[in-house]
Amino acid sequence: MKWQGAQFLWENETPDQIFIPEDHNEDQGMIIDMVREFVQQNRDLSNELAHQRPLMEAAAELGLLGAHLSEEYGGLELDTHTNTFIADELGTMSGSFDTTFAAHIGIGVLPIYYYGNEEQKKLYLPPSITAEHIHSYCLTEPTSGSDAMALKTQASLSEDGKHYIINGQKMWITNAGFADVFVVFAKVDGEQVTAFIVDAKSPGITLGEEEKKMGIKGSSTRQIFFENLKVPVENVLGKVGKGYRVAFNVLNIGRLKLGTMSLGACKKILDYATGYANERVQFKYPISRYGAIREKLAKMAYRSFEVESAVYRVSDWLEDRKQAFKAEGESVEKSGLYAAMEFALECAVIKIAGSETLDYSVDENIQIHGGIGFSEEMPYARMFRDARINRIYEGTNEINRLVIIKQLLKDAEKGENTLVINSLQWLQGRKPKVLGKTKEAQTVYSMKEAFQYVLSVLIQAQMSGRMDLRKDQYVAMALADMAISILLVESALLRVEKLRDRQLYEEELLENTLAASVHSNASQFRELVNRVLIHVAKDESHKEQILKQFNEIYQSYDIDIYRAWESIAGFVVDKNGYPFRG
Repeated sequence: MKWQGAQFLWENETPDQIFIPEDHNEDQGMIIDMVREFVQQNRDLSNELAHQRPLMEAAAELGLLGAHLSEEYGGLELDTHTNTFIADELGTMSGSFDTTFAAHIGIGVLPIYYYGNEEQKKLYLPPSITAEHIHSYCLTEPTSGSDAMALKTQASLSEDGKHYIINGQKMWITNAGFADVFVVFAKVDGEQVTAFIVDAKSPGITLGEEEKKMGIKGSSTRQIFFENLKVPVENVLGKVGKGYRVAFNVLNIGRLKLGTMSLGACKKILDYATGYANERVQFKYPISRYGAIREKLAKMAYRSFEVESAVYRVSDWLEDRKQAFKAEGESVEKSGLYAAMEFALECAVIKIAGSETLDYSVDENIQIHGGIGFSEEMPYARMFRDARINRIYEGTNEINRLVIIKQLLKDAEKGENTLVINSLQWLQGRKPKVLGKTKEAQTVYSMKEAFQYVLSVLIQAQMSGRMDLRKDQYVAMALADMAISILLVESALLRVEKLRDRQLYEEELLENTLAASVHSNASQFRELVNRVLIHVAKDESHKEQILKQFNEIYQSYDIDIYRAWESIAGFVVDKNGYPFRG
C-alpha cells in the first residue's frame, strides 16, 4: 500500500507514482472506445423517460452494469481505473441517463454487494447485472434530507417474528417508477435505523406521480408510500440498528462516480462551446478570436484538466488500497468498501470539484451561445438544468465539505491523526521547508505547509475555547476549500511533470495550463487563509503575528494570467475543444 486517506495534505508524491488518463492500456482503450460508441449511438434517446430501461438493458449487454462487481456474481470485476474511464465517458451522454445508471450501479446495488449475506448477493446481484432487476435507494423523506438519520419511516416485527411491517414515506427516489428492488431505510422500534431489501411489487407499496423537476426530466423520480408493507426478516440488510453504516458508506463511491461523470460532461461542454465559438461570426470574425470568449474557454479547459488529474489520481489510490486489502485476505467486495471508506475525503473532493466545474462550464456555454443557448430548440438549456442537481444529491456540496473536515479530524482525539500531529509541530517552533525545484512546485508545496500551520492555529483556538471547528461552519467550509485546492493543483502539477517527456501535448499548453491552475488555486487559498486567521485571532497583535508567520511560510509568484489564458484558448480553438486527449 502506498497511500492513505488525506495523506496528500502532509506527504508529497512524485510524478512516477501517480496514474493519469494518458496511462491507459490497450484493454482500457478498447473499453473506452466501446463506451464512446454506446454514448454516440444513444445520446439522443437518453433524455427520455421511456428509453431509460431499454438503455439500461443495452448497457447491461456490454457488461457496464457489472463492470465493478466480482465475477462470482456475474460481474466483470474490472479494476478501479477502468471503471473510472467508463464513468468519464458516460458523463458525456446525458444527465438523465447518468442519473439512472449511477443510482442503479451505485447506491442501488452496492448496499447489497457490500453488506448483503451470501444468499442475498446470489439472489439479487446477478439480475442487477443483466438489467432484469433495476435497483433504487430509498432514504430521503419529507423531513429528513441532509439530516438523513432523522427519518420517520417505521418498521416493527410481526407477532410471529417472520416479517417486519413497514409504514412511512420516501421522496425524491431515483428509478422509483421502474425499479424492481428497493433498499429501504426504516427505524426498528422507533430508533434503530435498519436497511431492508424490498421487492418493489410487494403489496403495501404505492408510488406517487413522476416529479416535475427542473432538470434530469428523463430520469424517474417519485415518492413512495409504505402502508403495512410486509418484509421477510431474512431481507434485513446487514444488522438491525446498523443501517446508518449502509446508508453512508455506499455514498463514497457514488460521490466519486458523480464527480467523474461531471468531468466527462465538462469536457463535452467545452467541445460544444468551442465548436460554436469557431463558427459564430460577429464583427467580421469568429467570436473565438475575442478575449472575452477566449477567457471562458481557457478557464473551462484548465479547470477540467485539474479535476481530471485529481479524478485519476484518487482512482489510483483506491485501486492500490483495494489490492492491499485483498492481499490481507479480504473479499473483493469488502476490499472495495474499505478502500472507499479510507478515501471518503477524496471522494467528497471529487464530487464537489466535478459538480462545481460542470456548473461553471454549462453556464459559460450558455453565455457563449447567447440567445440560441437560451432557446429550448438547442440542448444547452437542458444541460444547464440537468447539471444543477449534482451539487445537491449524494450529499449536498455543503455536507460534503463538512465530511472533509470530519475526515480530517478523524482519530484526532486519540492522538492518531498524522495531520494533526504535524500541525502541532508549528506550536513547537517548526520551521517551513522549501520544497520543489520549480516556482510552481514551491507554491503548491508551500500551500501544504501553510495548511498545516493554519490547522495548528485553529487547534490552539479550539483548545483555548475561542472556537469549535465542528460547529463553526464558516471556518470548516474554508478549511475544506483549502484542502480541495491543494488536491486539485498538486494533481495538475504532477500530471504536467509526468507528461513533459511524452510529447503528447505541446510544452506551451502544459506550461500555461499549470500556471493558470496554480494562479487560481493559490489566489483562492491565500484569501481563505486570511479570512480564517483574522476570524480566530485573539486581538490585533495576535492577528499581525499569525498573518506574518503565514506569509513567511507561503510562497507564491505573480504571472501574466491574461497571457496564460490566451495561450490555453489558442490550443482549445485550434483543436476545436478540450485539448488534452492523449
